[in-house]
Amino acid sequence: MGVGGGGCEPVHPGNRWRGRSRRDWLTCVIIHRRPPKPSPGDHVALVSPSSGLPGILPLPFELGSRRIAEDFGLIPVEYPTTRRMNAAPADRAADLHAAFSDPRIKAVICSIGGDDLITVLPHLDPEVFRAHPKPFFGYSDSTVMHAYLSRLGIASYYGGAVMTDFGRGGRIHPEVERSLRAALFQSGEYELLPETDIAEVDRDWADPASLETEPDTTPTGGWRWHHADRVVTGTGWGGCLEVVSWMLMADKAVPATADLTGAVLFFETTEELPPAVEVYRMLRNMGERGWLAACGALLMGRPKCWSFDHLNDEAARARYLADQNAAVMRAMTEYAPETPVVLNVNFGHTDPNLVLPYSGPIRVDGPARRLTVTY
Repeated sequence: MGVGGGGCEPVHPGNRWRGRSRRDWLTCVIIHRRPPKPSPGDHVALVSPSSGLPGILPLPFELGSRRIAEDFGLIPVEYPTTRRMNAAPADRAADLHAAFSDPRIKAVICSIGGDDLITVLPHLDPEVFRAHPKPFFGYSDSTVMHAYLSRLGIASYYGGAVMTDFGRGGRIHPEVERSLRAALFQSGEYELLPETDIAEVDRDWADPASLETEPDTTPTGGWRWHHADRVVTGTGWGGCLEVVSWMLMADKAVPATADLTGAVLFFETTEELPPAVEVYRMLRNMGERGWLAACGALLMGRPKCWSFDHLNDEAARARYLADQNAAVMRAMTEYAPETPVVLNVNFGHTDPNLVLPYSGPIRVDGPARRLTVTY
């Protein structure tokens, strides 16, 4: 049934590719149902299926909500748990049901991530989402909902949280705004561009001054390509590496290995800065499951290298980046030694955070060093 199974027949079901050569399935494209896009003037839901952090730190949430209205021309709608910390999983599920079933709502955008969206899954009614598919935006713990929708045959968009992306200090990053506008309002191919500078050090969201100016940035070396000798087009699947590992342990919302044949996997890590050895182990375990050998390519997000719990100086950040890159390549060398890998791609817990299509086509053009997605 394609990546994650679900109710939509893919162009090339994964089982047609079993037994064929690697070269045969490098151009396999599995199409999920892409819900209709909003237009300026439409209503969009702002939800907190993971953490109700807007209730504690309202400033970036309100800034992001205002930009959604003023800069994007959309009408934001909040729900009972949008600003409620520690809301019951059943209540958060009720908000998702309400947002998706309301005919006024044309897209659903997460406020931020968290760590327990997986507890919401048992309270979700799949028929609500099948009957009322909407574009869904978010990252980090929102991985759970992306994977859930993927299992139902519904494509979504990895990125675009209210507090971090829309509510960024000073202004939305120009490349992120361009990516968000394309994902929200347009259809067709879109080329992702490597960043030249990144913002690594966070600021205090409780301080109004932190939102008045853009964060400081540092130059970056861009993406790193390995085995870039071919063009791979496949369906994107992945998200936050730690969250995917939780989903695997709970056996919830994860696809069968055969359904990842030819897929473009994408993973990134959180502000908790998992040690390189843990990154290797998580990928190793996916390798033991057969995921790494099955995929057509791997994109690894540029890792977050600083947090309020890890006050790394520039040298420590460089070491963390190098150690994580080495861990990723160790796992890929052991389980998928010929698979194209692109490291330090600007998505996930990084600034800028570009939008990736979840269960949508991604083209990895190794010889040209280009990444093209289809929104």
